Amino acid sequence: MSEDDGARLGPKAAEDEFPQSRTAGRGLTLRAVLPNAITAAALCSGLTGIRFAISGEWKLAIFAIILAGLLDGIDGRIARLLKAQSRFGAELDSLADSLSFGMAPALILYMWSLQDLPRLGWFAALAFGICCALRLARFNAQIDVEEQPHKSAGFLTGIPAPVGAGLAFLPFYLWMATGDELFRNPVGNAVWMALIAVLMISNLATLSWGLIRPQRNLRLPFIAFAGMLFAALLLEPWWALIAICAGYLALMPYSWWRYARIRQQRGHRPT
Repeated sequence: MSEDDGARLGPKAAEDEFPQSRTAGRGLTLRAVLPNAITAAALCSGLTGIRFAISGEWKLAIFAIILAGLLDGIDGRIARLLKAQSRFGAELDSLADSLSFGMAPALILYMWSLQDLPRLGWFAALAFGICCALRLARFNAQIDVEEQPHKSAGFLTGIPAPVGAGLAFLPFYLWMATGDELFRNPVGNAVWMALIAVLMISNLATLSWGLIRPQRNLRLPFIAFAGMLFAALLLEPWWALIAICAGYLALMPYSWWRYARIRQQRGHRPT
């Protein structure tokens, strides 16, 4: 934990979560350690993905990054549930995200495809890793900033780091699903990684989990869809991941349009 006994921030599972304050106790409890332990597990999962890639075990490498994303999605929520937020946890979470969703995907994709194009491929991998780190640094710098037009409207700024990693692996999903070597083309993968890197540090408004609020009459169909999606991930994981990526990309223009309408209604200027 931080030495500061004042207000503390906790691991952030999503950027649309607002920090809460609490009074420090005299010692650490399991409740305080658990969220940070989950964050550390996510970090280890991301780094283990690199180890699998070095051995050429591509499936395990990708699944390790996906597992890191799942762990990253629950550490902040558990911290809020247990009221165990801390500045230490926030910093650890950002460090883990930078490694698991920036450096690890960059190295995995370089070893899988981009090394066949040594110079341009390495520059694309560097761009992805650096942009992920810059995005997380921007987020940390804005934690205490009250005026954030995107967040106040329920949106994120740019693509979140875990989503960026998932989208960067889209050519790999296609390669696994179809067996077509076209999707392993280093030039196409370098361009794709550079595009995702730019979207991560962009100022574009993107949807957050908080905006997903199905109407009451759609609750049961939504639950059924979630169950079917989970089943698809078990039976046809690569096609399911492709569908998830395609769905997210298809929703991006809608999120920009929706944010523009909200901004117009509020009379905000473009940020």
